[in-house]
Amino acid sequence: MSEELDKSLEMEDDSVKSSSPEEKAHYQKLLGETKKYKLSGMYKDWFLDYASYVILERAVPHVMDGFKPVQRRILHAMKKMDDGRYNKVANIIGFTMQFHPHGDASIGDALVQLGQKDLLIDCQGNWGNILTGDSSAAPRYIEARLSKFANDVVFNPKTTEWMASYDGRNQEPVTLPVKFPLLLAQGVEGIAVGLASKILPHNFVELIDASVAHLRGEDFELYPDFPTAGMIDVTRYNDGLRGGAVKVRAKINKLDKKTLVVTEVPFGKTTTSLIESILKANDKGKIKIKKVDDNTAQDVEIVIHLANDVSPDMTIDALYAFTDCEVSISPNSCIIMNKRPYFMGVKEILRRSTEQTMLLLKMELDIRLHELEEGWHMSSLEKIFIENRIYITIEECETWESVIETIDLGLNPFKPLLRREVTREDIIKLTEIKIKRISKFDTKKADEYIRGMEEEMDQVKNHLAHLVDYTIDYFENIRRKYAKGRERKTEIRNFDVIQATQVVVANEKLYVNRKEGFFGTGLKKEEFVCECSDIDDVIVFLRDGRYVITKVTDKGFVGKDILHIAVFKKNDTRTIYNVVYRDGKNGAIYMKRCAITGITRDKEYDICKGTPGSSILYMSANPNGEAEVLKIYFKPRPRLKKLIVDLDFSELAIKGRSSMGNIFTKYAIHKVVLKEKGVSTLGGQNIWFDDTIRRLNADGRGTHLGEFLSDDRILVIAKNGTYYTTSYELTNRYEDEILRIEKYDSEKVFSVTYYDGEQKFFYVKRCTLELSERPSELIGEHKASYIIEVNDDDYPQLEVVFGGGHSARPMEHIDVDEFIGVKSSKARGKRVSNYEVGKVTFIEPLEKEPEPTDEELEDEEDGPVDLSLDPEDTSNAKQMDLGL
Repeated sequence: MSEELDKSLEMEDDSVKSSSPEEKAHYQKLLGETKKYKLSGMYKDWFLDYASYVILERAVPHVMDGFKPVQRRILHAMKKMDDGRYNKVANIIGFTMQFHPHGDASIGDALVQLGQKDLLIDCQGNWGNILTGDSSAAPRYIEARLSKFANDVVFNPKTTEWMASYDGRNQEPVTLPVKFPLLLAQGVEGIAVGLASKILPHNFVELIDASVAHLRGEDFELYPDFPTAGMIDVTRYNDGLRGGAVKVRAKINKLDKKTLVVTEVPFGKTTTSLIESILKANDKGKIKIKKVDDNTAQDVEIVIHLANDVSPDMTIDALYAFTDCEVSISPNSCIIMNKRPYFMGVKEILRRSTEQTMLLLKMELDIRLHELEEGWHMSSLEKIFIENRIYITIEECETWESVIETIDLGLNPFKPLLRREVTREDIIKLTEIKIKRISKFDTKKADEYIRGMEEEMDQVKNHLAHLVDYTIDYFENIRRKYAKGRERKTEIRNFDVIQATQVVVANEKLYVNRKEGFFGTGLKKEEFVCECSDIDDVIVFLRDGRYVITKVTDKGFVGKDILHIAVFKKNDTRTIYNVVYRDGKNGAIYMKRCAITGITRDKEYDICKGTPGSSILYMSANPNGEAEVLKIYFKPRPRLKKLIVDLDFSELAIKGRSSMGNIFTKYAIHKVVLKEKGVSTLGGQNIWFDDTIRRLNADGRGTHLGEFLSDDRILVIAKNGTYYTTSYELTNRYEDEILRIEKYDSEKVFSVTYYDGEQKFFYVKRCTLELSERPSELIGEHKASYIIEVNDDDYPQLEVVFGGGHSARPMEHIDVDEFIGVKSSKARGKRVSNYEVGKVTFIEPLEKEPEPTDEELEDEEDGPVDLSLDPEDTSNAKQMDLGL
C-alpha cells in the first residue's frame, strides 16, 4: 500500500489525467487517505528563511563594526584567549567553534584572510602570500595574537551589547564596539542568496583624514587602496555603489628595449594567474614574447622577454588590453543595518562609522565619569568613616540591622559633604573594610587620591563638553601610533583607452577572391591583401558602390566583384576615399571625397546614391588624404569637342560619407587613367619614431619627429656613414642601425666627425644634405672609415684628446665654425690634427652673435652715418672710424 502511495505522490498531474477512469479513482482514494501539503508555500517560506540567514549571519558585514559574524566571533574568541602570547591557530579555531556553528575549515580560512590584511592580527609563521597566491601552512604550524591596534580600537566589554551563543552556553557580542572605519580599511567580499557585497579596501591614513574632515564639517573623497599596489582609475568609482567600476593595472617598467618588468600586480590577481594570462595571450597571437621569468620573492618581479621586432611600448598596451595586467572591478557596497541589508556608499559608511566612534567615546567617557564619581563617593565615605572613628560605635551593636543604623546615624553630620545619598550598599561596603586598612589609613594619601579623581572628573567633563574635539584628538592619536608604513600604495591615475585593434600583433594574413566575393584568412591560394589580426575589422567595397564593415574571419562572403578591401581603422579621419561613379546604368558621372570614420558593423551602406545599376569607375583610399589627378577619356559623340579632360580631386571638398558628391559630367566615359599622384590636402600630421622596432607611428610612441605636410621628408643618417631621405608613410621600415632620424631641413648645417680609413686621420666636415632616395656616402667608401658623431649646433665646439705618442699633449678645443666652412656633403672635410688623436668629442657649443646677412649689410651701408664724438672716448679706433 505504501509503495502505491509513493508512486501516486510522485506522478505528475498530466500522467494522472491520462490514466484510465479506474486507475484515476484508485489514486484519488489513496490520496484521500493522506494529508495534503502545498509544496510551493513550503519552498517559498523555507527559501526565504535560508536566504535571510545567509545574508544576515554569513556573507554581509554589519555597518557598526564592519565584520561578518565569523570574523566577529574569531576576534571575540582571540580576546578571551589573549594573554599577550601567540596561540596556535588550530587552538583559536577550536575555541571559536564555541560561538560559530560551522566547520573548522570556514573559520580557518576567515582567520587567514584576516591575518593577511595585516591590521588586526599579529601573525607568526607562514600565512601565505597575497602576491603569489601561495596558501598558508596548516593551522597547527602557524600562530597568532591580537595586534596592539585591535586591542585599542575593537574591544571594550563595558560598551558591548551581548547575546547568547547558538547553544546558549556562552555570551557573544551582537557587534563589537569598533572605534575606527574597519569595514573600509579592510574591505570585504561576500556572496549571499540573491545578494552580494563587495567593498574595496581603502587607505588607513586617508580614512583618518576623512573622519577628521567629517567631524570638522568638511567634505572629503575616498578611493580604494590595495595591498598589492598597482595603479587605479577611479573615474567611475560611484562611491562604491552598484553600477560603478574601477580599472586596476599592474605596474610595468621597461628594463631595456627587449625586456619588461612587472613590479606590481592588480588587486585580486596573483603572479601565477598573471603569468598564465600572459602566456595565454601569447599563444593566441595577441602579443609576441619570447619567455616569461617569475623572480618574485618579497616583491613582485615578473620579467617579460620580447621578440626582436616588437615595440615595448606597444607590448605594454597589449598587455593591458589582452591580459590580466588590467582588470575591471565592480564594487557593490552592501551592509547590514537594523537587521536588514542596505546599499550604502562608502562616504556614508565612513560618516556613520565616525558618528559611531564618537558615540562610543561618549559612552566610555560617561562610564568613566560614573566610575570616578562612585570612586570619589566611596573614598570620601571611607575617609569620613575612618577619620571620625565611626567604626567604634558598632562595637555594642548586637544585630546586623543595628550595625547598619548605627553607621548611618554616624554619617548623618557629614552627608551634606557628599555628592549623592548614602545607600545601604554603601554602608555594607564600609563594614567590609579590614582592620589592617583602618590601622594603616593615611589621610594625606587619601586626600591626594580624592584630589586626583576630582581632576580627572573635570577632565572627563571637559571632554564631554567638547566631544568633537576629543574625537578628533582620538583619531590623531591613532594616526601617530599606527600610521607609519601605511601610506598609499596604489597610484591613482586616469587611464588612456587602449584600442585593442591598434596594439594587437598582426598574426594573420588577409586574402580575397574578388570575382567570387570571398575574403578571409583561410584563403591561402587567393590574392594576398595585407597582414591583419584576428580581431580586426575589414572594409569591403563592391563595384556597384555597396560597402560593409565586418570582422576578420576564416572565410566570409560579402558579394561578387569586390573592388577594394582593407583593414578598417575606427575614427580614422586621415584616410580619404576618392571616388568617381556612374549613377545608374546611364546616369550622370559623380565625383566625391569622403572619410569613413565609423559605421554599424555588418550593415550594408552605399557610397553612391544607391540607384540600381550604379558603378564605381575609379576609387582610391589615401591614408593621408592625398588628392590625385585623373585623366578622363570620353566616348566620342557629336558636338563633343574635348575627348580628354583632367579631374583634380584637390579641388573637391571632403564631405560626409552619405553625400552624393558633385556632378562631373553627363557624358559617357571610355576609361579613367591616373595622371599623377596627389599630395595631402589635410593639415600636418604628427609623426613619432619607435626606435625599438624602427617604425613610424602617429600614436605618440617613441621620439617625436614633428608635424609633417605632404611634401615633407624624413632624414635618416645611418651608423654605417650613409644618409637618405624617405616619405613619412607609417608603412616605412628602417632596417639600418640609425644614428640620427629627424624631419628633413634642406637649410640645416651638420657638423660630422669621422675617421678616414684611407688617410688614417680624424676629419671634421660641415655640410648640408641633399634629398636622396638612395643611401649616399657621407664619409667615403673605404671599409676602415667610420662615423663618430653628427652635430647640428650653430657654433659647435670640438674637444680633441691626443693619443699614442702624443698622449701627453694637452687637449685642444676647436671652434668648428672658424675651423672649416660649409661645403658639399661629398667633400672630405678638414683633418682635425696632424698629431695622433685618441678621441674627438663635441662639447658645449659656443655662443656668438649671428653674422649679419647681405640684406642687413646693405641696410647699414645705405643708412645715415653718426659723426658725433664722445668727448670721453679718445681711442684711436673711434677716431679712425671717423677718418680723423
